[in-house]
Amino acid sequence: MTYETLMVEERDDRLVVTLNRPEARNAISGRMIAELHDVCDELERRPKLLLLTGHGRVFAGGADIAELLERGRDQALQGINSRLFERVRRLPMPTVAAVDGWALGGGAELSYACDLRIAGPDAVFGNPEPGLGILAAAGACWRLPELVGESVAKQVLLAGRNLDAQAALGAGLVIDVVPAEKLLDEAHALLDRMARSSAMALRLTKLVVDSPGAHPVADDLAQAVLFEGRDKKDRMTRFLEKRSRA
Repeated sequence: MTYETLMVEERDDRLVVTLNRPEARNAISGRMIAELHDVCDELERRPKLLLLTGHGRVFAGGADIAELLERGRDQALQGINSRLFERVRRLPMPTVAAVDGWALGGGAELSYACDLRIAGPDAVFGNPEPGLGILAAAGACWRLPELVGESVAKQVLLAGRNLDAQAALGAGLVIDVVPAEKLLDEAHALLDRMARSSAMALRLTKLVVDSPGAHPVADDLAQAVLFEGRDKKDRMTRFLEKRSRA
């Protein structure tokens, strides 16, 4: 498939997607939304890990303001961005956002929708939407408090505070801050660690973690599926054999 706003690299166990609108600081346009839906189609049909990043030392400088200006009530009710980001959130396998430079507005919200974030030293997360007369309506108002707590979320959403890389690390928004030249390598290393785990165990763990509230029955059902799987038997047998040789 040919993309206008994305660069997509497919590997055996993952998809690497780079937001690619350098002339607009990778702003999230309607075309990019459509193309990211195509990516979700693929990852729902053939589940793989996802690495999401931005081209040119910018993750995404926000939504396309020129397009937002033309949207009215009907478009707001369609949830154009929010429905995509929720779809990203619900992808079967874990997702990682590698963020350096600006991740603002919709760009920040897209990164919040990923399971994990890793940052370069110049990463900046922020939601300046109220300054444009709107709110962060693509998940930040409820997803960010879940990620960093209500106090920090309100500092970002109400007081216009931007979280630089170290502040994001301190708030638990990112897993690590690494040199810019090593950002993608470290993001792939993070995915490599996950890829060594059972794919089905990762899928079911993510499903249970993302379920609202405590669900012991969901834990039991997911574990029952895994207990009957060949992968569990093979992995535990290898573990016991390795320990017996130690």
